Amino acid sequence: MANEATGAAPLTAGEREEQATQVVDRFSLWSGAAGLIPVPLVDVAAVGGVQLQMLRKLAEIYGVSFADNRGKSVIASLAGAIIPASTATTTAMTFGSLIKGIPGIGWTIGALTMPVYSAGVTWVIGRVFMKHFESGGTLLDFDPPDYKEFIKAQQEKVASKFGRGKSGSTAETTG
Repeated sequence: MANEATGAAPLTAGEREEQATQVVDRFSLWSGAAGLIPVPLVDVAAVGGVQLQMLRKLAEIYGVSFADNRGKSVIASLAGAIIPASTATTTAMTFGSLIKGIPGIGWTIGALTMPVYSAGVTWVIGRVFMKHFESGGTLLDFDPPDYKEFIKAQQEKVASKFGRGKSGSTAETTG
């Protein structure tokens, strides 16, 4: 583990989960901020960079070997698994990015949609890798279809945070 290499005591499972949760939450916020970049498609690339850095930090916490090229392909394959499961998310992210090219109102609409969807997708990706790494998985044995139901459950958690849960009740916005 990374802590063992530095001479620090190994983390307990609870400590590792707490650190990983903090990383996922922090990088989700950074991903939302990257979604504010006013240049269409540059925002999408920035979000991808944030997600790659989050994956690197999670791998470090769980003592998993990390390589940039493998990390990029794993994120791409996971994004492919998340996106078909939520066509609305894909459409909103693409729309939120591309509409920024329209002067005035376009950037405003993009600024309202892109950060929310970027943060949500990043959070789901982080939670999936927490589960995968905790179970002893690595970047080499990650298979998105194995997490289909878990991804769906995490997407529902994100949706309920924004008052769009499937229960039909209106959730209050907390800030």
